Amino acid sequence: MRRKAGLILLAFAVFFTALSPLLRWYAFPRLAKVPADQYQTMVLEAKNATLLDYGTMTSRTVPEVVIVQTLRGNVEAAEKIEKDAGRDVVVWDGLSYVQGPDGAMVSRIPERYIFDAHSQEPVHATGETVDGDPVHRDGIEFKWPFLTQKRDYEYFDAQARVARPIHYRDTRTFRGVKVYYFEQTIPWTKVPFPKVMPVKGITPESVAKTGTTRWYTTVRKFWVEPLTGAPVYGEEIHKEELRGGALLGGRDRVTVFAGHVKMREDYIASTVALVKHNRLLILLLASSLPWGFLILGAALLSLSLYLEARGRRPDDPEPTAVVEVEPVTA
Repeated sequence: MRRKAGLILLAFAVFFTALSPLLRWYAFPRLAKVPADQYQTMVLEAKNATLLDYGTMTSRTVPEVVIVQTLRGNVEAAEKIEKDAGRDVVVWDGLSYVQGPDGAMVSRIPERYIFDAHSQEPVHATGETVDGDPVHRDGIEFKWPFLTQKRDYEYFDAQARVARPIHYRDTRTFRGVKVYYFEQTIPWTKVPFPKVMPVKGITPESVAKTGTTRWYTTVRKFWVEPLTGAPVYGEEIHKEELRGGALLGGRDRVTVFAGHVKMREDYIASTVALVKHNRLLILLLASSLPWGFLILGAALLSLSLYLEARGRRPDDPEPTAVVEVEPVTA
C-alpha cells in the first residue's frame, strides 16, 4: 500500500516540477500580453507655464496648460499586420492634444505605434507614423516590457522622431508601489512644425518660407512598475522655441511653450490602482505559481521517496518462543 501511494506521489511530483518551467517560459510569454483593444486616457498639466501668444508673437505666463494623451487599440489594423508578422501585435492610435487656459488648441499630434504585444518591441509596418509622417521606430514608447530590468532602454521621442537612451537611475517607492525611476534628456533639437497649427491660415509650409524654425528640448521622467512595465507616474520639463526668420521680426528666438508637465492627481490614483491589480496577475504567472509548483514538486518527491523507503524496510521478526528444557534425571 505504501509503495502504491509513493508511486502516485512521484507522478504528481514529476507533473508539478515539469509544469513550473512550462508556466514561466512557455505560458507566461503567451498569456502576459497588452490587450489589442485597450483604450486609455492620461491628463497632464503644467502650472504657471509659458505660452506663445500668436496674435502678438510674444510669450506670456499662463495659469495652466493641459495635455490630454489618448491611446486607442486598433484591433482591425492589428489583425491585418499579424498575418505578415507572425506574432501578436498591438496597434495604438494615439493623440497628444495640448490646450491653453482658455480651452483653445495649442497643438495636436496624432501617431500610430505598432508593437509586439508581449515584448513591446516595435513592429515595422505600413501606417507607423507621427503626425502623418512615416517613421521607423527603434525602442519602446509609452510602456516598458513586462519584467522590466534595471538597465537603460531606447525610448522613442515623437517630437524629434528619434530613439535615445532612457536611463535607469534607482529604485523607489511610489504610492506604496515599488518602481524603477528612468530619466531621458533630449537636447535642443530642430523638429518639424505640427501639421495643424493653432492659428487659422498659418501652415507649416508658410512658416517655413519665412525661415523660422522650431526647436525642442525635454527632460522626461518615468516611475515604472517593473513587473507590468507600466508607468505609474510621469513628468516632463518641456521647452519649445521658434528661432530666426522673418516671422520673429528680427528677434533671435521666442518661447512657444515652457513648463513642468506632471500627471494630474486623479489620473495618478486611477493608474496606481490599475497597475496594482495587473501586478498581482503578472506576479502569479512569472513567479508565484512557477516557484510554488517547483517547491510542491520537490516536497511530493521527498514524500514519495520516504514512503518507498518505508515500503522496502523488512518486517520486524516475530518474537522467539521460549523453550522450556526439562531437567535431566539420572
